[in-house]
Order: sequence, then C-alpha cells, then structure tokens
Amino acid sequence: MLDHEPMTQLTEEQCWELLEKHEFGRLAFHLVGEVHITPINYTVDSERLVFRTAEGSKLLGVVMNDDVAFEIDDIDDEQATSVVLRGTAEVLEGSDRDAVDSLPLRPWVDTSKSIVVAIKPSEITGRRFELHRPWLQSRPEDDEQ
Repeated sequence: MLDHEPMTQLTEEQCWELLEKHEFGRLAFHLVGEVHITPINYTVDSERLVFRTAEGSKLLGVVMNDDVAFEIDDIDDEQATSVVLRGTAEVLEGSDRDAVDSLPLRPWVDTSKSIVVAIKPSEITGRRFELHRPWLQSRPEDDEQ
C-alpha cells in the first residue's frame, strides 16, 4: 500500500504546459444526437487550441454544435497523466485564419485541410496518477533476445 495519495490534480498552468508539449489528442463532438471522438493534431495559441480540418463529419459536428471536449494523455511505466479541456469551437475566417499560418500547425496526413478551428476553453482539468503495475517487473529485458 502507498503511504500517500497516488493521484494528484494538476493546476491550470500545468495543464497548459502539457498541452503545449504535445501536438496530438482526441476531439469529442456532437453530431446528429451522437458523441463522436476523433484524433487530431493541434497547437496551442494564446490559451486556445487550434487545428486544421477539411469538409466532413468533424467540421459538420463543430458547426452544428460548438460544445466540444478535448483530451490528451501521457503514460509511461511509472505514471499516467490526462488533461481534459471543455469549450466552444469556432471556425476561423479571414485574417484570424491567416494568422494561424505562422503557427507550427501542419496536417500530419498529406491531405488538404484549409479550414481552421479554434477551441476556446471554458474548463481545463488534469490529473496525474502514480501507476502500480508489478507485472512490468517480470517483462524480459529488450537486450535479452
């Protein structure tokens, strides 16, 4: 048994640091009475998330209902971290969209994604968990093959 709490809440500042460190997460959105989750690559821009997309269900979902959630996670042998951001999505147009060209945001897949969406957060939370996985000790070492 641990003599301390294995889970800690992250501060908002720690959450933003993790969001800035990563560039891949999952977007949850509503579409025709269902909740959808899709992976996206993104960047942080002035305490908002920005991503590129093309015509399709993701764009249709955020246009029809701008209430979205976004999540990143990080896991290793000793700890797991999760950050969840809830907020509103907005399609950027004109000079707002053009300003995103100076950010480090390019499609990972070689397709045209000229539509830019920003997520303005209404809530951001994060937690870090100390993992207790004793079975990892019994894994063979990589160099013993």
